[in-house]
Amino acid sequence: MDNEYNKYIMNKSNFIFVGEAGSGKSEIAINFAKYLVDVGDKPVHFFDMDMTKPLFRSRDVQRDIENLGIVFHFQEQFFDAPTLVGGVNIRLKDDSCYVVMDVGGNDIGARAIGGFAPLINKDKTQVYYVLNAYRPWSDDLEHIDGTLSSILNISHINLDKVQLISNPNNGITTTAAEVIEGSKKTSEMIGPLMDIGFVCVADYLYEEVRGKTDIPVFPIHLYLTYEWNN
Repeated sequence: MDNEYNKYIMNKSNFIFVGEAGSGKSEIAINFAKYLVDVGDKPVHFFDMDMTKPLFRSRDVQRDIENLGIVFHFQEQFFDAPTLVGGVNIRLKDDSCYVVMDVGGNDIGARAIGGFAPLINKDKTQVYYVLNAYRPWSDDLEHIDGTLSSILNISHINLDKVQLISNPNNGITTTAAEVIEGSKKTSEMIGPLMDIGFVCVADYLYEEVRGKTDIPVFPIHLYLTYEWNN
């Protein structure tokens, strides 16, 4: 992993991942939590806050996540009834652990964290907004601004807490060239307005992409796979 990436963890203990459904935030959140485990200086608590979709949720690979040494939290959901995960306030206040929160897609999912805004807006928390240049809601500034604004409004998160993540992928068939091109597109759109923290790439493409973008590159392992999409 690029050394530049380390500076995004410094002095932070809470990491919140938001974005549209399909942006890849759950996969990134899991990998980020694993990275924090590998740092090894304190326990990592992972909260699955996704109440907006039945598939591609972190809880689908709960055992895999726990096998990485991560403490996993989620609340069983019955039909489409919203449920709130317990223990969030306690862990967000706890400097002796890391917290990673995987929040459901768009402003509907962001409602789940609105009550924690006073804690999220404190200095030790970083909010990551995931952009996928190959999704229709991230293909121009109007879409990006509209979605991000609605998420921030409903969650009461301050804009200055947000850093963008570029995750240009088309699923398991994504090529290194597509990652590089998608990253370039996102940088050209967003770069003049907001910093992009890092670009994500599947671990098996990492060496092909590394050094071909000005943004730090974060390799991710694909945990959220199903038999029918392999």
